[in-house]
Amino acid sequence: MRNRYIEAFEKAQIGEKNIPDFHAGDTIKLGIRIKEGDKSRIQNFEGVCISVRGEGAGKTFTVRKIGANNVGVERIFPLYAESLESVELIRRGDVRRSKLYYLRNLRGKAARIKEAQTLRRGESDQTFSVLT
Repeated sequence: MRNRYIEAFEKAQIGEKNIPDFHAGDTIKLGIRIKEGDKSRIQNFEGVCISVRGEGAGKTFTVRKIGANNVGVERIFPLYAESLESVELIRRGDVRRSKLYYLRNLRGKAARIKEAQTLRRGESDQTFSVLT
């Protein structure tokens, strides 16, 4: 059981952010605000979500993509980070696990994830919006 003051603070931190509902196995595209000196830009990071953990304002997720020279790149993002500009759901993955760490050992076609053909429980067929 959590303290009610902490819960109220987390609710204020979360605010009105509109984040699509995604799970492990989904391919997502993130817009990350990068500040270099006095300039800032948005850099996209697209990959497969391999885990989601935590709850409330402390919720984090891990995204894995294959970078240059077939090197795997994993990044852990806080869901409600200020630097996270947008979250876009590209495709739904059909997996049976909540943590897909086994993908680290797979290469090429073996690392592919089937696309989900049906909607998940409690899901409607809608366009997934971006953070505001």
